[in-house]
Amino acid sequence: MDKSTTINTENIPNHIAIIMDGNGRWAKKRGLLRALGHESGSKSVKDVVENCKNIGVKYLTLYAFSTENWNRPRLEVEALMKLLIRSLKKELPVLQKNNIKLSTIGNTDKLPERARKQLLEVIDETKDNTKMLVTLALSYGSREEIVSAVKKISEQVKTNAIAVTDINEEIITQNLYTHNLPDVDLLIRTSGEQRISNFLLWQCAYAEFYFTDVLWPDFTEEDLHEAIISYQKRERRFGKTSEQVK
Repeated sequence: MDKSTTINTENIPNHIAIIMDGNGRWAKKRGLLRALGHESGSKSVKDVVENCKNIGVKYLTLYAFSTENWNRPRLEVEALMKLLIRSLKKELPVLQKNNIKLSTIGNTDKLPERARKQLLEVIDETKDNTKMLVTLALSYGSREEIVSAVKKISEQVKTNAIAVTDINEEIITQNLYTHNLPDVDLLIRTSGEQRISNFLLWQCAYAEFYFTDVLWPDFTEEDLHEAIISYQKRERRFGKTSEQVK
């Protein structure tokens, strides 16, 4: 069944965030090295980016590498960094062709120099694109992000740039890595796990969650459409009653 015909194009999530989980399990089921699972998962990234652009999603944030992922085996981390470099080089023409801007959030100073250089190059090359903003969460952890925001705000209070009484949700939002992004509308996690793993804790306050058993390398356009259809069937109340929303 072609799910695309059932999507309400008037109710597309403005900001979709995805926890791309299951690459390792996908490889293990096939008797392959984990690195090959990540390689296959990169193809799903390309497909999802293009599909989101085609249906009118404006912001797409992908959890590519967490702060905790640095604790994985050294060879796997090295393979992931090499894959990042190759993917960025390969996808730059695709991003340009589709008018897609790339950005990143996280403590990217921890990335190897070659990976960081390639990332910054693609970000610079696509900075004027306007169709969609794709954000890669790299060396990202939401708790670390919030701690960083608290430190920035504390420094502003210390230098009398703001008063303690000025601190509100807007001030906190402005000091997060995601200060240029709207809140998440739909959070998707693949592989059957049902947790958000330190991802966009502040930004997902009123997001709709969608969990699927599909492993990330197997995630297709139809799976994306099913997630969006599920989102469109829900009533987003933001703390109000159903009667108030209607």
